[in-house]
Amino acid sequence: MLTTDRVAGGALALLALIVLWESRRLPIGSLRNPGPAFTPILLALLLLVFGLLLTALGARTGALAAVGWTEWRHAVAIFAACAFAALALERLGYRATTTLCLAFLLGVVERKGWLFTATFALALALGSFYLFDTLLRVPLPRGPLGL
Repeated sequence: MLTTDRVAGGALALLALIVLWESRRLPIGSLRNPGPAFTPILLALLLLVFGLLLTALGARTGALAAVGWTEWRHAVAIFAACAFAALALERLGYRATTTLCLAFLLGVVERKGWLFTATFALALALGSFYLFDTLLRVPLPRGPLGL
């Protein structure tokens, strides 16, 4: 019988196998000198083990057919915001993309007030940009105006 845990465990195991397949071209390295595939492979193996355990032990949870998904609109909106961010990040820059995504999620999806939405979106976008780009020296996309 398909239960929610078995489907989730199978999806996690499948994701782990995809990561392992895609990591095969990169050098693993050693424990002393790890290569670029070391951490993804390690995490994928852990995910595979836990996904298989969840699939094997997930018989007592509810049936998948009994799950009603009343929040599908929220899921679609979050997916749309993520797709927009992936497409707009290089074109608009980190700060503008993050501000627009957060404003959409807070103002449209969660229906928060415009003052809270604008303040929170700007503060988080500018604050995280300052933290990563300035303090931690992680280069983030600047956008067309170099901002």
